[in-house]
Amino acid sequence: MSENFEGRDIAGYALRQLVGEGGTAVVYRAEHPSHGTVAFKLLKPKLRQERTAVARFTREADFGKRVVHPNVIRTIEIGQADGLHYLVMEWALGELLEKYAKRKAPLPPAEVAHVMEQLGAAVKSVHDAGLVHRDLKPDNAMYDPDTGVLKLLDFGIAAATDTTQDERLTRAGYFVGTLMYVAPEALSGELVTPAADQYSLATIAYLLLTGVLPYLAKNPREMFTQLLSQPPIALNKAKAGLTFSEAVERTVMRGLSRQPTERFADVVAFTTALAEAIRVPGEAAPAAAEPAGESGLFSKMRGLFRR
Repeated sequence: MSENFEGRDIAGYALRQLVGEGGTAVVYRAEHPSHGTVAFKLLKPKLRQERTAVARFTREADFGKRVVHPNVIRTIEIGQADGLHYLVMEWALGELLEKYAKRKAPLPPAEVAHVMEQLGAAVKSVHDAGLVHRDLKPDNAMYDPDTGVLKLLDFGIAAATDTTQDERLTRAGYFVGTLMYVAPEALSGELVTPAADQYSLATIAYLLLTGVLPYLAKNPREMFTQLLSQPPIALNKAKAGLTFSEAVERTVMRGLSRQPTERFADVVAFTTALAEAIRVPGEAAPAAAEPAGESGLFSKMRGLFRR
């Protein structure tokens, strides 16, 4: 556990509560006279002399500022105070989509369509800003089921599409991202295109619709091998008792195509096609999971620092 800064004021932000800690940073709920309640992300003091760690932290802020969209967590500012590197972001209500999905998936298809359309719009804004997110997963989205609003977060390992080999912060041959959601072409460690983000979105859609993932590997090594050599499990074979229309299955599986060129033209084309297929009248909908108790607000911001 790193030093706890609860109760301290840094650069005009009053740090009220530690809401989580990752390998490189900690996140606090903080208050500011102008910005109100914010998420205050602090690079761990022990890393402030590590050039790569500082560069990644700065790059996350720079990329966050480049993407302005209602479905993307807003980056407010980055700075240094008392020798500490900090990043200030919008405080989003709701909970991590991962946590919600664990309680509720399989979700009603209409809700999946609503969530995926927001995700598609958010990710398209990332691509329009010249970036590839590279770590799309339910843990990197905040979702408020009461309002239906979703917010994408965490540009910690995003990459600019015009990044050269010399400018990379990840060594060639090492993939970045989360193995369960990463596109097969990313496993070589080479720079990927926006099509890789579409694959990740299709995996998220698969999870929300079925409650399971398209591969059943027992460990990372097996997962790595399956991604490189086997097709994903067909949507209608994912879980006993769940049946989707041919259009829904075809759309999800096209997003999961092994070859990037076989996927949709862009992420919005994918999420729009999925929503349209889901909303065809008469489609059978899986029953929603039983409601569960609400979780505390402060624990819901953990995706801001997980990497």
